[in-house]
Amino acid sequence: MKKFFMTLAAAAVCATAVAQAPKADEQKEDEGYKFTIVKELPVTSVKNQNQAGTCWCYSGLGFIEAELLRMGKGTYDFSEMYIVSNTYNDRAMAAIRTSGDVSFSQGGAFGDVIYGMKTFGLIPEEYMRPGVMYGDTLSNHNELSALTDAMVAAIAKNDKLKSLQRGKDGLLCIKAIKAVHDVYLGTAPEKFTYNGKEYTPKSFYESLGINADDYVSITSYTHHPFYTQFVLEIQDNWRWSLSYNVPIDEMMEIMDNAIANGYPIAWGSDVSEQGFRMGVRKGFCVLPADAATAASLQGSDMAHWTGMSAKAIQDEAAKHPTPQRWVTQEERQIAYDNRETTDDHGMIIYGTAKDQMGNEYYMVKNSWGDYGEYHGMFFASKAFVRYKTMNYVVHKDAIPDAIAAKLGIEKSNAKATTPKKGRRR
Repeated sequence: MKKFFMTLAAAAVCATAVAQAPKADEQKEDEGYKFTIVKELPVTSVKNQNQAGTCWCYSGLGFIEAELLRMGKGTYDFSEMYIVSNTYNDRAMAAIRTSGDVSFSQGGAFGDVIYGMKTFGLIPEEYMRPGVMYGDTLSNHNELSALTDAMVAAIAKNDKLKSLQRGKDGLLCIKAIKAVHDVYLGTAPEKFTYNGKEYTPKSFYESLGINADDYVSITSYTHHPFYTQFVLEIQDNWRWSLSYNVPIDEMMEIMDNAIANGYPIAWGSDVSEQGFRMGVRKGFCVLPADAATAASLQGSDMAHWTGMSAKAIQDEAAKHPTPQRWVTQEERQIAYDNRETTDDHGMIIYGTAKDQMGNEYYMVKNSWGDYGEYHGMFFASKAFVRYKTMNYVVHKDAIPDAIAAKLGIEKSNAKATTPKKGRRR
């Protein structure tokens, strides 16, 4: 999730007094994307997960850091590797107890961060940095996973290993897996000093004044009843965390209400869509209209877009704003059922914006380091978010009262701290 914003535009074309002026369509193609920020919330600096499938932790902890900024608690930088290490150990145990039916991998979910800070606590980044155990400043979990994946797979299918090799503290095989994680990720301190005061990981978390139970996951699918909770059927939701299910329009209403009232969002999304891959490094992520959408347009742009194929609109969308496709609840469900929408990536939504065509966007902080036009941050169109969101986590007070009542959520009525006026980045 990443960095700061500047207006995006192509270089102007020089012309002599006798040169012919470019056509309107040519001017539009050269225009690029220009974003105007509507609302921007404070977030901490962009991080780089590098060669590790730990977006869930970088985005989850970045979200908690943003929440502390909202609450006026100051700026924190928490150790991702502390939560990652504890989560990997727990996931290994779950895979072994279920004989491999629970998958073991680098992936995870926002629920792992919420559960992790409540159960294990938190520590500052300085006490357990990525890559430090193998002389690097960034994570590379390829070698680690080659070892632990094989260990977990062997143990999960071997009842003799699980039943006979027990030490006084439990299964020796689990201690062996934990030892490998300690070697590659580091060992957390039992006590540490922060700003002149001594803490344990649990007491440090408790000192922050943030309550893990205040955070809820929201999604929108029709294979479970609306206004109930269910377990999203995705591999990385291995803790079987619950999500509240709401209609698609209310899913978006909660997001808009959150940003408008100062609450950041931990956003889980599919990122395999062409609209993401073609533009995210340029600073945008869109869902271009199809032929049916283009045919329904009104006003001066109708003549240009009507009759164009989805491919032609997609090609134009790589250059400048186009009409967006606003999917239905049914289309969203079909994409999930067909695995066209998958659980790919965790990020942070921290603002809203518009392009020069009037399309609305969310501002997104990523965890891929300083890349692209906006140094690791980008604009995701609301049309894309509506279609490709798997789930998101938000403070329960960010939910509009009427929707919270339908869900049976009792809000704490805490008021969001109004951030300083956003600046164009």
